[in-house]
Amino acid sequence: MNELVTLILAAGHGKRMKSKKHKVLHAVCGTPMLEHVIDLAQQLNSKDTICIIGHEREQLMPLLEQKNVKWAVQAEQLGTGHAVKMAATYFGSGDVLVLYGDTPLIDIETLNAFVAYHSGNDFAASLISAVLPDPTGYGRIVRNDEGTFYRIVEQKEANDTEQLINEINSGICLFKASALSEGLEALKNENAQGEYYLTDVFEYLSGRGMGIGAYVSDRPDSLMGVNDRVQLAQAEHYLQDAIIRKHQMNGVTIVNPAATMIGKSVVIGMDTTIYPGTVLKGQTVIGEDCIIGPNADMTDTKIGNCVSVKHSTLIEAEVGDSSNIGPYAYLRPKSKVGKSVKIGDFVEVKNSTIGDDTKISHLTYVGDGVVGKRVNIGCGVVFVNYDGSHKHISTVGDDSFIGCNTNLISPVTIGDGAYIAAGSTITKDVPPESLAIARARQENKTNWSSKYQK
Repeated sequence: MNELVTLILAAGHGKRMKSKKHKVLHAVCGTPMLEHVIDLAQQLNSKDTICIIGHEREQLMPLLEQKNVKWAVQAEQLGTGHAVKMAATYFGSGDVLVLYGDTPLIDIETLNAFVAYHSGNDFAASLISAVLPDPTGYGRIVRNDEGTFYRIVEQKEANDTEQLINEINSGICLFKASALSEGLEALKNENAQGEYYLTDVFEYLSGRGMGIGAYVSDRPDSLMGVNDRVQLAQAEHYLQDAIIRKHQMNGVTIVNPAATMIGKSVVIGMDTTIYPGTVLKGQTVIGEDCIIGPNADMTDTKIGNCVSVKHSTLIEAEVGDSSNIGPYAYLRPKSKVGKSVKIGDFVEVKNSTIGDDTKISHLTYVGDGVVGKRVNIGCGVVFVNYDGSHKHISTVGDDSFIGCNTNLISPVTIGDGAYIAAGSTITKDVPPESLAIARARQENKTNWSSKYQK
């Protein structure tokens, strides 16, 4: 295979999306469409990936920089041929693959087969085509009497006979760099739109005796472009179905696929069950034999084996084996929960480490805390970690007992085996094996209510 350069076209306006956000930044299965396409280019081991940008290009720059993608600017929208020409300095001497930032469903297997088809036949140019029952809106593949592909006609330029053709051009194409350069120089804009069509390069090369090919894909749905919210939902359904099927075939039970959302980078272990309403995003990794959901929302979270997470939100958190989370728990970034831990209802954990076998059963906030093993934290406990200017850390030792409605005014250290009496406000360190009581002595004033009411 020749050295490969990949161009991704993303300069268009995307007006039909009716959004302030650039069209290619709209997400499919939790990932921007453009990022899907960039990931594919990088899986192909492209020497360079170049994104051709134009309208609202400043929105795309953070993603391009994050993904180490180069860019070229198409300041005027003069057609696909003109857009590709803006990146001519990157062509090199090998092959140039053209992808589109709004075509996120194409899979690596199809692209690998397409590249092999192009190289194996030594074509000057190749494209991916598909046969559709309704080809409206697509350019048609025109073949001669022997069935050989020789040109593409756009929908607006097609005559009545050509509009009956149901083999369409996906837009994804591959060129020898030298042939592409020659074809781009010969382009004219003598068409209804006054644009320079990249597709016209195929007819030019064919007319000069160079071989061109059309690789017919057996996955036409994967070639769809996304131009509006309806198509965005269709793309979501298609990719979600593929992702869920992959997990099912790997031994994951998904009770209601239609009510489950799983991102493309999520990893789930065998014999785990996913209940409805669950949303799994980013680089989330879930172990084996887990019960996830209903209504679990996780982003970039690592879950061990035999873990239960119900009606809870976890973001950039880590949970050890055999722990139970929820219902209605919230694990915020940098929360690390050990093994066999109970994080119960309406418990919030932020930037804290929770040791093995600890129980935090309900109505508690643990912020910037280091909690040891086998600790019991009662209902209504608050780690008071913020003094109005800075966050502070509190440490709770192994085998400690924190009574209900306790405030730990950070920074404090609770020693191993210490007990905190319910209702205490702790402002000083508590030595190991000690009992801390920090509340006013109860005083009962008799006959007070009747006097107050008068």
